[in-house]
Amino acid sequence: MSYERVLERISAAALRAGRSPEEVTLVVVTKNQPLEAIRAVYGQGARQFGENRVQELLAKKPLLPSDIQWHLIGHLQTNKVKAVLPHIKLLHSLDRESLLEEIRKRAVEPIPCLIEVKIAQEPTKHGVLPEMLLSFAEKVLSEPKVQLRGLMGMATFTSDRAQIRREFRTLYRLFEELRRLHPAADILSMGMSQDFEIAIEEGSTLVRVGTAVFEP
Repeated sequence: MSYERVLERISAAALRAGRSPEEVTLVVVTKNQPLEAIRAVYGQGARQFGENRVQELLAKKPLLPSDIQWHLIGHLQTNKVKAVLPHIKLLHSLDRESLLEEIRKRAVEPIPCLIEVKIAQEPTKHGVLPEMLLSFAEKVLSEPKVQLRGLMGMATFTSDRAQIRREFRTLYRLFEELRRLHPAADILSMGMSQDFEIAIEEGSTLVRVGTAVFEP
């Protein structure tokens, strides 16, 4: 397990950027990981875990310690909203009005959410277009069943580190714009196994890391 090594890398990246390591939260992504591997990382101190798929989250959650805080980080279909909302600490992928409407119908209490923004140059990525962010955020803020906590985004999957950095800078700029509209926003979720150090250097407050934690 490389959990401790990932924490060291997070700390080093934060210090390079003149930030405190305590400003950055690590969410361990458990996609396709067996229960014994997740338990091993839990045993090292991890308590915040993320899943891409609703079915996988709902299958794993009852078999793992009850103090784990679960994040849904993948694209959420509207027909899965009712099933997953009671089980998550944070939804990272609020990306369209139809999903906002379904949360309005299904949520019993306000759900902490991040707006997913499309910053990558890949058609497979989801998210609100940057130029539409503030108008969408205003709709989210008018919805009492949603507690808007910030933004999430994924950089292009590329070896071009300069491009990744540009995209993360774009998302950080949008986060600053959102905070002018909504000062309570406090989470910028950007950075995965291949790019989390760049993300931290560019202002991320939460990184979603799976492969780098679970690799042998």
